[in-house]
Amino acid sequence: MSAMDYSGPERRRGGPDRRNVEQTKLLLVDDHALFRMGMRGLLEREPDFVIVGEADDSRSAIELALDTSPDIILMDLTLPSPGGIETTQRIKRELPSVGIIVLAQNEEEDALFDAIKAGAAAFILKDVGPDDLVTIIRRVSDGEYLINDKVFAKPAVASRVLKEFRELAVYGQDAAPIFAPLSPREVEILDNIAQGMTNKQVAYALSISEQTVKNHMSSILRKLSVNDRTQAVVYAMRQGWIRMPED
Repeated sequence: MSAMDYSGPERRRGGPDRRNVEQTKLLLVDDHALFRMGMRGLLEREPDFVIVGEADDSRSAIELALDTSPDIILMDLTLPSPGGIETTQRIKRELPSVGIIVLAQNEEEDALFDAIKAGAAAFILKDVGPDDLVTIIRRVSDGEYLINDKVFAKPAVASRVLKEFRELAVYGQDAAPIFAPLSPREVEILDNIAQGMTNKQVAYALSISEQTVKNHMSSILRKLSVNDRTQAVVYAMRQGWIRMPED
């Protein structure tokens, strides 16, 4: 086990000027030192990012997360046992507000399914471009759950995720009262999303623009006081507004 904490002031010497910049604290978790070094070199160029530590196994990742309270954790899916998914689950239980970005070698459906159940905010491949990685970190830091778009873009995975929520939808705690009911169009859009459609597919099916779909989704999330599409679908199923996903 090894863990490196970079919270001291000496870490910033020689880097970009970070004064008067609101910084996003990052924790890097990967068992390959060269890969971590590459990520650190890339991310330290951004004045709004600060690396608060590195870990190469589950135990040190959890300890550093609790010690440094990062905003974002970049988590290797293939971390040594107990692995990246279980480590994600453990950290999310202790730090529910942290955004965890899972880094994978390939887009295996089982891994994607497990990542969303674990509470990951994003699931990306390790060959992601540098600019894309920086953008993804910033979006997750802003509270976006990018993993949902990936899940719902894969109907087979979306169906599995939604089936997992069936018991919650049927036996879960009573939903809070709705003060701003969804419009018929919003219910229609959410129903299509529950069947595994992407925004683009919903737009085509309803003969509206993709931007209009996105606008409706923003309204849905706001009205239901939920953070992402999955929560909105579960809530709507609980209320009986939309049908269960077809087998």
